Amino acid sequence: MQKSFWCASLVLTLVFLAGCGGGSQPQQSITVVVAPQSATVAAGASVQLSATVTGDSSGVNWSVNGTAGGNSTVGTVDASGNYTAPAVTTNAAATVAAASKTDPTKTASAAITIVAPGIVAVTANVQVAMYTITPPTGATVSIEFGPDTTYGLTTWQQPAPQGGGAVSILVAGMKLNSTYHMRAVLKLADSSVFDDVDHTFTTGTLNAAQLPNLVVTTTPGATPQGGVELLDLLGIGSPSLGAVVTDLSGNVLWTYNPTPGSPQQINPIKLLPNGHFLVSYSAQPDGVNSALQEVDLTGQVIWQLTGAQLNQELAAATCGGCNITVVGMHHDFAVLPNGHVIVIAAQNVAENGLTGFPSPTTVAGDVLIDLDENHNPVWLWSSFDHLDLNRHLMGLPDWTHSNAVVYSPDDKALIVSMRHQSWVLKINYNDGQGDGQILWKLGNQGDFSLQNGTEPQDWFYAQHDVNVISANSSGIFQILLFDNGNLRVLDSGGSTCGAGTPCKSRSPILQLDETAKTATIEWVDDLAPAYSIFGGSSRLLQNGNVEFDMCGLTATGTNNLANKSLIAEVTKTTPPQTVWQMQLSGQYAYRAFRIPSLYPGVQW
Repeated sequence: MQKSFWCASLVLTLVFLAGCGGGSQPQQSITVVVAPQSATVAAGASVQLSATVTGDSSGVNWSVNGTAGGNSTVGTVDASGNYTAPAVTTNAAATVAAASKTDPTKTASAAITIVAPGIVAVTANVQVAMYTITPPTGATVSIEFGPDTTYGLTTWQQPAPQGGGAVSILVAGMKLNSTYHMRAVLKLADSSVFDDVDHTFTTGTLNAAQLPNLVVTTTPGATPQGGVELLDLLGIGSPSLGAVVTDLSGNVLWTYNPTPGSPQQINPIKLLPNGHFLVSYSAQPDGVNSALQEVDLTGQVIWQLTGAQLNQELAAATCGGCNITVVGMHHDFAVLPNGHVIVIAAQNVAENGLTGFPSPTTVAGDVLIDLDENHNPVWLWSSFDHLDLNRHLMGLPDWTHSNAVVYSPDDKALIVSMRHQSWVLKINYNDGQGDGQILWKLGNQGDFSLQNGTEPQDWFYAQHDVNVISANSSGIFQILLFDNGNLRVLDSGGSTCGAGTPCKSRSPILQLDETAKTATIEWVDDLAPAYSIFGGSSRLLQNGNVEFDMCGLTATGTNNLANKSLIAEVTKTTPPQTVWQMQLSGQYAYRAFRIPSLYPGVQW
């Protein structure tokens, strides 16, 4: 009896312990995690998702927007988590969820952004495509393009609009009559990159008679500065486009012709920070039928200021000396850091008492006009107020014939090239608060003594263009200009080049010491016997070489125009060595610019 009682007690105890859970572990809870938690995918493309489940080994069921396996409207997902987006034409969103088969309340999901393919459209310019795509919020967009799917060229980046919306980018830099591949590249807010599908675009053709005749050579073993060549063309007696961009092999990549068949000439055209071009064009005499235009890459005019409109603005202006009438704008402009534009304009004034001329004699002199962000004149400088009217080296009525203006950021002054004075002037501008006094005159009979050269013949004469090429623009600094050499003074007696002694052109670098008033020739490319009777420019390239263009080349040893121009990149050595050159015939290149690409901040 006692043994039976003990056994029965043990059985009851084990049953009680078993009923209390003694001897087993609590059941583990189920969790589901989906990776990645968000993804961006092109319409019709796929993205692989994965689900990690803890506490269960039975797997998950996949759904899209609550529909098991999805459908053609929201996209589909297979049993392994591979999601395929629908073929949408506008951006869409989907939620792909994974639920535990054991406990369907245990779920996790991924947010999917579906980007509709971009649209590529033709524009008014046969070499420019319009690429439109709607990026996710916080993304930036650029377009890569090229003759095949390796692409190779890219536009600049543009941000998605705040609040969402499409981004349209003009794609330019393609050869004529060619098929190009292009796709949008989206840099997303998380720094990941999304590529649109590949598109193709075929450029058109232009009238061959309008295109310049170009021959390009590169010195074997030499490497030119990268970029493209922007040519400001003049067609004298022949049809011409206004401006052309070529690659360094001479292939035409972009053209602009604002008013076909009109007498106006572009002088010059410059790329703006917003990706548009600012163009000044006029006819002869300087300023006739002039206009300042901002245009986009298709050639569409964003805004325009004509010479007539400028005179209306001058009549209404409140700035000192602004109430004058001008013939119009010509030759050059300077875009300032604050968005203002300094333009050169011609003014005709009837003057009395000029030595050797009847009274009155009409004199064409230059004024500098500061246009604010709304293109209203807010400051004016007149050559009639500051220069000697009896110093007319190249005759009247064209007294000054300014052809370049540059902003000096260090002292907020303006530097001006006056071809018919054979002077470069520095003017007290002080960001529109200056009194306009001439701070110095550089050149023969000016304020500086010439070092490393012989006066007067080694000064510049009838020059075009001037550029500050040092980091600073006041004190001791360097400038580079194109010395055409017309009427070069050969000796102290004042004899000049011409019939007896051929004129020659040069491209010098001068180091200026504004305190000591010395101008030291640091480097010069003596271009003789070549002679450019008009036009031209010089600039320092990023690789340290110098590029110059000889616009109005003459037949060797004469003053007869040869209807051709020469643009060259040379080393800044002594003697200079030619790295690259472009010969242009049938038209003239008033100025040539090596620019990094057709997009600000992008190097090709």
